[in-house]
Amino acid sequence: MIRWVIMKLKSKKLVVAFSLAVSATFMTGCSSVYDKHVQWQSVKPEHFPVIHAIGYAPISLQKSANETQRMLMALKASKIAAYAELAEQVYGQQVNNKVTMSDLLINDNQLTASIQGVIRGAKVVKSYPVGDTYATELSLNFEDVYNIYQTNQNRKEIKEVSYF
Repeated sequence: MIRWVIMKLKSKKLVVAFSLAVSATFMTGCSSVYDKHVQWQSVKPEHFPVIHAIGYAPISLQKSANETQRMLMALKASKIAAYAELAEQVYGQQVNNKVTMSDLLINDNQLTASIQGVIRGAKVVKSYPVGDTYATELSLNFEDVYNIYQTNQNRKEIKEVSYF
């Protein structure tokens, strides 16, 4: 009986030792996958589009008693409208529609649109009055946008991978 217990203990020790050896082998085998050095290089697009936008704002409807201030407010509003036009061209416009019906007749029809985005690198081409309206023309060269983002965050691709 004692002999049988000793053999069982030895076999348990062998099983534990074998399990540890197998686990260690798998662990070292997996760790070699993570022992590497990756070199990156920048990727530049082949061509860059240039887009344009015009924003308009009425001068006489600006809320000020002073004519010069109304003109300056219209100038600013037309610039903001031009930026919204650029954002719409770059990011698109989200359109939501809600229709309420009752007895197969439309009771209410609501349509909303929204634009959200960040425009960097746009240049004012010119601002000018047209009658009672102020117009601002903007230009956005995507090469300028690319250069701005290159300085802020490096978009890259893998150049070389070395395994150890």
